[in-house]
Amino acid sequence: MTLRERLNEEMKVAMKSRDQNRLDALRLLLASVKQREIDERITLDDGGVTAVVEKMIKQRKESIAQYDKAARKDLADKEKFEISVLEAYLPPQLPQSEIDAIVAEAIASTGAKSAADMGKVMGVLKPKLAGRADMGRISGLVKVKLTGS
Repeated sequence: MTLRERLNEEMKVAMKSRDQNRLDALRLLLASVKQREIDERITLDDGGVTAVVEKMIKQRKESIAQYDKAARKDLADKEKFEISVLEAYLPPQLPQSEIDAIVAEAIASTGAKSAADMGKVMGVLKPKLAGRADMGRISGLVKVKLTGS
């Protein structure tokens, strides 16, 4: 079953169980997937759907920070719930030890020596780690390894 089919099935389950909050989150996700497909005139595979999920999670995290700043706990809680629903559609996250090994291998294979080479390293890492690790954290890890600070 593809990720898209799984989304449609779980949306039907949410409708039948009258779980409105979950249904709203799933509808938002499906709308984003369909919008991207229409914009780019393609049919997304599981990797494309995962990219949409990651983008939505990132947006929600940014919104939570803004809502916390504005003391809107109700809206922040709604965003946190949506993140918990969305995270179910990401592949399992890699353990930190495996991430460290992949980053070290990428630095060695690209011959990166300084922060100026960070783009090359991230170019190698993104296809390997997308959806399986937080790319923001990966970027910070690469920067630390290349600058030594």
